[in-house]
Amino acid sequence: MTSALELKDVWLTFPAADGALDVLKDVSIAVDSGSSVAIVGPSGSGKSSLISVAAGLEKASRGEVSLLGVRIDALSEDQMARLRRGRVSMVFQSFHLLETMTAFDNVRTPLEIAGLDRVDARANEWLERVGLSHRRLHYPGQLSGGERQRVAVARALASDPALVFADEPTGNLDAESGRGVADLLFALTRDRATTLVVVTHDDELALRAERVVHMRDGRIV
Repeated sequence: MTSALELKDVWLTFPAADGALDVLKDVSIAVDSGSSVAIVGPSGSGKSSLISVAAGLEKASRGEVSLLGVRIDALSEDQMARLRRGRVSMVFQSFHLLETMTAFDNVRTPLEIAGLDRVDARANEWLERVGLSHRRLHYPGQLSGGERQRVAVARALASDPALVFADEPTGNLDAESGRGVADLLFALTRDRATTLVVVTHDDELALRAERVVHMRDGRIV
């Protein structure tokens, strides 16, 4: 089986007042295409840094990073953006919706930027899939936390990506809303054979993944 994601001997180091700070230390991991992986560990263990490097949002200090079969550690920001466009999506704990846009436009606009076809139809289809077609013209400030996260999930999946990164996607939600968002992520990615990499503190969410990876002090343990 091919790998959707592969890190080999990856380090992420930042300058600090008392010397270099190693956030990731010699991390190696491969994620098969179409699989689901949960990354767990205490706060500060490097979970979010790992997916930032894996998604090309942060450059590794050392090591090799491959995304969808392409080595990305030497790519420029423009090259990285072209690789991700329409193929790699992210869901964040804090939703990252544009407050001045309706739910419909929050889903539609990234599709248009990516140059995809049928952007209106895709946006409407995915808002219906997440149960929000009746809220399509509402702004984020008019939606509950669970509804906003469902809009974020629709936005992430509407481009039919090969790979979805989710960073604490249920962290700001109550238990019921969190389960609903988790149901959406796992069902929709499973049905479309999309690779899912999720960072979470939620044991219940982690155990739904096919594989659980534990981190501590910047290392996979």
